[in-house]
Amino acid sequence: MYSASGGITLPTSIIGSLPRPSWYTAGLGAQSFLEAMMNLRYREQYEDAVSVYLRAQETAGLDICTDGDAHFDEQISGMSWQSYPLTHMTGFSTSAEPSAYQLASGAPRGHILHDFLEARVLPKITGPVGPGRLQYAAMWKAAQRLTKKPVKFGTILSELLAASVSDEYYKDPVERTWALSEALNSELAELADAGCPVIQLEEPQIHMVPVRGKPFGKLEADDLVRLFNNTVKGLRGKTEVWCHTCWGNPSQQRIFQDIQSYRPMLAALDQVDADAITFETCSSGTGDLPAIGEAIKDKKVVIGVVDHHTLQVERPEQVAALIREALKHVPPERLIVSSDCGMGREGMSRRHATYKMVAMVLGTNIVRKELGLPEAECLAADPRFSLAKAR
Repeated sequence: MYSASGGITLPTSIIGSLPRPSWYTAGLGAQSFLEAMMNLRYREQYEDAVSVYLRAQETAGLDICTDGDAHFDEQISGMSWQSYPLTHMTGFSTSAEPSAYQLASGAPRGHILHDFLEARVLPKITGPVGPGRLQYAAMWKAAQRLTKKPVKFGTILSELLAASVSDEYYKDPVERTWALSEALNSELAELADAGCPVIQLEEPQIHMVPVRGKPFGKLEADDLVRLFNNTVKGLRGKTEVWCHTCWGNPSQQRIFQDIQSYRPMLAALDQVDADAITFETCSSGTGDLPAIGEAIKDKKVVIGVVDHHTLQVERPEQVAALIREALKHVPPERLIVSSDCGMGREGMSRRHATYKMVAMVLGTNIVRKELGLPEAECLAADPRFSLAKAR
């Protein structure tokens, strides 16, 4: 069900997060979203932040927007992506303690990624987990009522959450992972029923198996596919489901020294119950596109055309060239244009992110024009509104 990307050829979007405004100083903490929205200062800052995120996307000309992940607090390495669910679901302790990450070897002291490990001060599981006070539907509504464009809402998946916490309740990490999957599915069903047009499931570990190994030494690729499909059961037909994959983004950093390939796991990725799959194709290059086009035949392919790791703003001609390369392998009616990953994981300014979005739309417009398709309006690039003195 293409409730957002349907009817548009080469639609544009971003993966999710955008850099936090410097004036957005209010924090959610362990409060529920609806509780926090009772506070005058929090509500004003939150709604203003969502508004500027949406306006930046609209003036760039994006077709599908996000709320910029405005509910995340300002944490080292963008840790709120993981800590928000863990501090708002049921079954967790009210206090937090240092927690080892069970999916990565980490980095030594002296490397910026070591701070990512030191920032892992999280609650532990003490009872059966449930959706608790995630309140995703309320967050989506708070954004969707501010724009007529479809708003996509994303969430981290259960295997990364399960790898982040200590556990005093479940006998086995696989049992813990499945319990978290069930809890997320319950929350996402409410989000879909509320009318959210696109739900994005972020970072299933399927493509990571060749480089990281099996999660907990147990979960095979087929297990991870079943886990994903369990998390999204009942959603397709109610909403458009996106499966987001990339190669990591804490503090806008690469987590692998070498460029990784999706090729070994494309057949497994093709088995997920999703309408679209995202691929990191700007910062990791276009080498996997032939294999992606060969493997993914009945889903839309979302390609990243701007790099979330760098402050260098891509030129529209670069974006257009990448799209043309993708079109050699994926037909235009199944291609979506996006960023590689989120741009709000600590290292980028709002201005850089804004101009990356503008470049994305301008580059897509070049290809749309070549194909005889209507171009998106990009107010940010309209010469009539330049403040520079004309020659």
